[in-house]
Amino acid sequence: MDTSTAPIRVGILGASGYTGAELVRMLLRHPKVRIDALTAERQAGKPMAEVFPHLGRYGLPDLVKIEQVAWDGLDMVFCALPHGTTQEVVAGLPKTLKVVDLSADFRLADPAEYATWYGHEHRALDLQKEVAYGLTEFNRQGVRAARLVANPGCYPTATLLPLLPLLLDGLIESDRIVVDAKSGVSGAGRDAKQANLFTEVSEGFHAYGVGHHRHMPEIEQELRLAAGQPVTISFTPHLVPMNRGMLATIYVRMAEGVTADDLRAALARRYESEPFVGVTPAGVVPATRHVRASNHALIGVVPDRAPRGAILVSVIDNLVKGASGQAIQNMNVMFGLDETAGLEQAPLFP
Repeated sequence: MDTSTAPIRVGILGASGYTGAELVRMLLRHPKVRIDALTAERQAGKPMAEVFPHLGRYGLPDLVKIEQVAWDGLDMVFCALPHGTTQEVVAGLPKTLKVVDLSADFRLADPAEYATWYGHEHRALDLQKEVAYGLTEFNRQGVRAARLVANPGCYPTATLLPLLPLLLDGLIESDRIVVDAKSGVSGAGRDAKQANLFTEVSEGFHAYGVGHHRHMPEIEQELRLAAGQPVTISFTPHLVPMNRGMLATIYVRMAEGVTADDLRAALARRYESEPFVGVTPAGVVPATRHVRASNHALIGVVPDRAPRGAILVSVIDNLVKGASGQAIQNMNVMFGLDETAGLEQAPLFP
């Protein structure tokens, strides 16, 4: 455990987006962190009070362009940049900096798979070799030793937390997994897009990325490692007219002789000592409002009417446990800090 008094000097690249703002909000109360650099391309030159008035009272540095950052004054950076832009930025950073990347640029271990799903060749192959996948509850050792951590996507986090323990214990079949997931609109980012306009989203509910969402290979990559064989899931994301929150309803087929109670017990054992993942009692189905604005995840298990079927319901806040909160959790592990530092906020209910 780190006992030094010097603060960790942090830079946030892409601080004008939703995940960047969440990083700032939580790090302001982190006992070991000082925010020394904030970047934004289109908003460069502006104070945070102009871009995010709710963060304007804390003496934060003004937003600058990435090339204006004095890297030698930092210990680590969070990259909250758009997908496809982070690889080259990270490749140009000093090797002394620790990095947690919140984009998808380093999540896929196979460069060929990355090129297939993201439409261009990987631009930092040497760096990819040293990346640790940052699903903290399952890769603490890798995260602790890493200089560069790929923060998981929001949908993968909500999906993997319930599924990985069950596959590792052989309690469910790996070829019968269906994931029906829903996200709040903040998951689409802060850029102005027609699909995210109020009149396009309000009073509606729609599927998107049907059959080809880019989080599919990330989920399957980690499930494959747990199952010890290729895993293909059926995954469909949906956009829900709420600001934040994520709920994944996951349909599984249990192994012969296994019951839904067995699944719940296995998950409860696996997460008993975890500070941020909980399992609800039998008959209690978690909802997004139970984890809002927190780094918590809740998992419920319900028996299905189908033979050997079970339904897992997993909820997170897509901006916190699905992004910025998990990134801070990974930073804490990388620096040997208390893993809960800066993340003690209880869920905001209702």
